[in-house]
Amino acid sequence: MNDIGIRREDKNRWERRAPLTPGQVGQLVKQGIEVVVQPSAIRAFADDEYARAGARLADDLSACRLVLAVKEIPVRRLAAGQAYAYFAHVIKGQPYNMPMLARLLELGCSLIDYEKITDDRGRRLVFFGRHAGLAGMADSLWTLGRRLAAEGLDTAFAELQPAHHYPDLAALKRAVAAAGRRLAEEGLPEELVPLVFGFAGYGNVSQGAQEIFDLLPHRQITPAELLGRLPAERNLLFKVVFQEKDMVEPARADGQFVLQDYYQHPENYRGVFSRYLPRLTVLMNCIYWTERYPRLLTRQDLRRLWAAGATPALRIIGDVSCDVEGAVECTLKCTSPDDPVYVYRVDADDVVSGVEGRGPVVLAVDNLPCELPAESTEDFGRALLPFLPAMARADYSRAFTELELPEPIRRAVITHRGRLTPDFAYLQQPLELHGGGQ
Repeated sequence: MNDIGIRREDKNRWERRAPLTPGQVGQLVKQGIEVVVQPSAIRAFADDEYARAGARLADDLSACRLVLAVKEIPVRRLAAGQAYAYFAHVIKGQPYNMPMLARLLELGCSLIDYEKITDDRGRRLVFFGRHAGLAGMADSLWTLGRRLAAEGLDTAFAELQPAHHYPDLAALKRAVAAAGRRLAEEGLPEELVPLVFGFAGYGNVSQGAQEIFDLLPHRQITPAELLGRLPAERNLLFKVVFQEKDMVEPARADGQFVLQDYYQHPENYRGVFSRYLPRLTVLMNCIYWTERYPRLLTRQDLRRLWAAGATPALRIIGDVSCDVEGAVECTLKCTSPDDPVYVYRVDADDVVSGVEGRGPVVLAVDNLPCELPAESTEDFGRALLPFLPAMARADYSRAFTELELPEPIRRAVITHRGRLTPDFAYLQQPLELHGGGQ
């Protein structure tokens, strides 16, 4: 039996990532771990690079102890008794993936979900979040340039392209820095100032987005300062980062915001983010959200903003988190890099592709890291690599209580031998509601 198989990605032609680079595969091979790689015509790394690193190229991964992928594996491709590791997108009970989860259980499979690989404090250890933020910010800047050009306004943002147009992250950063120099020298049209970028969240996704934004001339302000009077600065932008305490408040008038209480009892809080919306030009949504929490931005918020023929400052919503009708309720569908944006038409309550229309432009690409495939694979694989020797050598035929895995990996086992593990027993209810139709 081979130890690890690496599946080719087939979500769409843009998905060029892999769980490991050829160099990282080579490190495993040197430890005596056998690796089989499915050939791929679109992967960011050529097949022969993996072969030179010591992997075997083959379509058939059925003899592999563990199969690694990035995105969900189609139901028809799942094999009986196989152990898998990939981003399953099931932990919120997502209806669209319940048939896949049901099939995994039916086939007696084990599933390790990268999203749940965490340390003792619950912090994620293996993720693409930073690169989602990097690409999402680049694409949002490009979108802003297009929207403003459609309004007849010439700005430095018009020089920028989406992230996937650049050969690598370094080239992308050079282009953004060049646009920043032009902005500093020539300034913004008077009707755009002050131009404010708001970042909802402060985790890995937000940090990636800010890494790109910070290449532009800017001044960081607090949410409280945003509600005051800002100077009409033409040669720089304003940046504001919102934490939970800024986005919600206790529902009771005499209540106090306590972060852990909010996490545990979000039903006792209400969203107040709408107070900031009239001051924002670009909103970057970088928060984790489930239905338990108040929405960041509702359709009603937007109707109020565009009421009575108003033309508010808000042009762009970079929904990097991209939950359909989730934290940003006007994210009505996901998009792909070749058609990444649409306008949410406030009056019609629908969307139209492009940047023109009465309402904000929404960027809703649901696999943004694929626009930086080589760098995102490198960082992801570097984080996953320390766990792989144990994952590769584990005996997945043993009972869950006897499975020899590092504790962060054990926490991420959603199913084992066709059963939900104890921490994920709550998924039985959404499975029963949405698990059919295989």
